[in-house]
Amino acid sequence: MPSPKPALIIFNPVSEAHREQIAEHFEVLYAPTPELAAETIAAAADRIEVALSIGSIGLTAAQIDALPRLKLAHALGVGYEKIDVAHAKQRGISTSNGAGTNDTCVADHTMALILSMIRNVPQLDQLTRKGFWRTEIPWPLHVSGKKLGILGLGAIGEKIAKRAQAFDMAIGYHNRRQRADGAHTYFPSLSALAEWADILVVATPGGPDTQHLVNADILNQLGSEGYLVNIARGSVVDTAALEHALRHDLIKGAALDVYEDEPHVPSSLFDLTNLVLTPHVAGWSPEAIQLTVDKFLENARRLYAGEPLLTPI
Repeated sequence: MPSPKPALIIFNPVSEAHREQIAEHFEVLYAPTPELAAETIAAAADRIEVALSIGSIGLTAAQIDALPRLKLAHALGVGYEKIDVAHAKQRGISTSNGAGTNDTCVADHTMALILSMIRNVPQLDQLTRKGFWRTEIPWPLHVSGKKLGILGLGAIGEKIAKRAQAFDMAIGYHNRRQRADGAHTYFPSLSALAEWADILVVATPGGPDTQHLVNADILNQLGSEGYLVNIARGSVVDTAALEHALRHDLIKGAALDVYEDEPHVPSSLFDLTNLVLTPHVAGWSPEAIQLTVDKFLENARRLYAGEPLLTPI
């Protein structure tokens, strides 16, 4: 017997507890692998009204066209680079995302990466466990007072800047356009920002427009005393160029939370001691993930109530 609730397909991993919360409002069709997605669409295409995904998994034009009753495509997080928003809109399908749900968490993690990277926290942990004391090792550098360059001063970039100001950092940024509310120094090019900054944080959206925006030339501009942090999308940074720069001391250090071929992290990076790695968790915390689910459900409620979406794309 058909469910009285509208059918929802979920393309990304979601915890059982959150699936249960969503199931209070939808018939949940959980398909977190490409194989399950294809099978579920084939079996229930004529019933699915809402699609839930994330930017790195996406929703293709072909998948959209296979769902004739689709009303809403929602990106659970902020990013939606692999969701064909233009095609959805062409089909008259509403689109929304989780804007504002994990900004704080990402900014917190960014500062953790900066501190770990410059203060050598992972290395100091290992040396301490091996019996070394501070008189036997190089001292880690100062963090406060450094110049922080932010590539992509959006909501997340602003929260990173706010935290960096507590460390007495000067803040510069590069966007496609200068912000009218410019509280920080604007640089008209990424090259100029990289040359000025001690630390360059990548906080810009992914997608073809920003593919390898941080390349060998930008890393050379950052220089041998500079640091790179990427908490945006792996595609923005040329991984091969970054590895070369780290191995040949063309930059001093880096910290990555995102990668070009997720969830695969290049094993060639593992022996680099001037690199801190985390597994794309900058936006993940119990609080942040709960907010993403709540925001999705509110957007869905508004869709069915005929109200404007809370966070339309």
